[in-house]
Amino acid sequence: MKRFTLAAAGLLAAAMAVPAMAADLPVPYKAPLYAAPFNWTGFYVGINGGYAWGTSSWSAGGLTAGDFSPNGAMVGGTIGYNLQISQLVFGVEGDLAYSWLKGTDSTACCETRNDWFATVRGRLGYAIDRLMPYVTGGAAFGDIKMTPIGGTSETATNIGWTIGGGVEYAFMGAWSAKVEYLYADLGSATCSAATCGVVTDVSLKTNIVRAGVDYHF
Repeated sequence: MKRFTLAAAGLLAAAMAVPAMAADLPVPYKAPLYAAPFNWTGFYVGINGGYAWGTSSWSAGGLTAGDFSPNGAMVGGTIGYNLQISQLVFGVEGDLAYSWLKGTDSTACCETRNDWFATVRGRLGYAIDRLMPYVTGGAAFGDIKMTPIGGTSETATNIGWTIGGGVEYAFMGAWSAKVEYLYADLGSATCSAATCGVVTDVSLKTNIVRAGVDYHF
């Protein structure tokens, strides 16, 4: 009986010691999860919208017939491609927008309107993981619709240039959002004497601030 009691006491002491020994064992190390930096390389498509304002001048025979400030909204689509090398991102981007840009000079009795606007630009960005500030520049395309008040209209398609910059941020996997500013000069179009009474040169320069959302493939 005495031996049985001693054995039982020994087993009880051993059972009580096991949890204490387990508590003293080192906790297994778990490496922190590593998120790979976002890579901007690849094709993307998106939509954009914003507001434009600028200047339009009508001149004939070396004299200014009208000088005013068209303004209006723009909404369109975007397609592009990026190539990231280290932290530099090289890209090419094209966009086409429907435009409500319009201005009227009641004194000179003339109106300038832009119904569509497009660009083909290069982009140079600096990737800070999912954040990318960038500069951009290239060709601008658009129509210049010239209308003497109360008369018929004449429209010319012009090619000019644009330059600007912005910042883009990638979120939710393949999506990114951006805000950018562009300055665009569409040059001058010629309104014939049959429409404007005398051969008239009409210029259009504009500032554009817009936001966009892109999906990356």
